[in-house]
Amino acid sequence: MKFDMGAQVLTTLQSQSQGSSTDLGSLIRQLIAAAQPLEGKFNGQGRVAFDSFKSRSDEITAALNGSLAAILGGQSGMDAAFGTGDTEQGENATSQMSAANFDAARFSGR
Repeated sequence: MKFDMGAQVLTTLQSQSQGSSTDLGSLIRQLIAAAQPLEGKFNGQGRVAFDSFKSRSDEITAALNGSLAAILGGQSGMDAAFGTGDTEQGENATSQMSAANFDAARFSGR
């Protein structure tokens, strides 16, 4: 199994996720605004459901935004970990090469 990922993949993913978070918040606000004219038009269980939606809309928005923030935090952590790993891998390779005795190696065709 091979895992190959470009250096900017997680940064790009995080940027796109941030945009999606902004879009989601905007869509929820639009849904709430679109529902405003319906207030008071329902009776019975329809009214109960509508009133529940309206009263919980801020809570729902906060929960969704909190979940997206946690995803963004995870992506940021992965990006930092991969960046640190890449840097350490380069430093380890340089250190090992400087410790190697290339002059002692025989590359002749004898």
